[in-house]
Amino acid sequence: MKKEFSKSWNSSKRPGKQRKYRYNAPLHIKHKFCSAHLSKELRTKHGRRSIEARKGDKAKVMRGQYKGRENKIERVDIKKIKIYITGIETTKKDGSKSLYPIDPTNIMITELNLEDKKRKATLSKAKEEA
Repeated sequence: MKKEFSKSWNSSKRPGKQRKYRYNAPLHIKHKFCSAHLSKELRTKHGRRSIEARKGDKAKVMRGQYKGRENKIERVDIKKIKIYITGIETTKKDGSKSLYPIDPTNIMITELNLEDKKRKATLSKAKEEA
């Protein structure tokens, strides 16, 4: 199998090829993998199902051991395709605490950070089309 990323790749049933595509994707494509579902209120308000998660958004964990917890997104790691939420921490062996990485597919955005003008414009554009 080739190691470099292929733009022409469509899909495959083989999980290994799917993982390879995600791991070797360039950052501008990995950024799209950091999308999360919107809550029902935001979905009806903005006319979209999902949006890229950003620092400052309020998110609720929907799956895993931290299910039900809700707080602000502290960091989005595009390289690893993980999201870090304030207050969701794991204790390391030396006793220190570190933020717990969560997959963006396992969270739901409940409140948007609309400080960015470009983000507002994309949301209003989606609402006009709907």
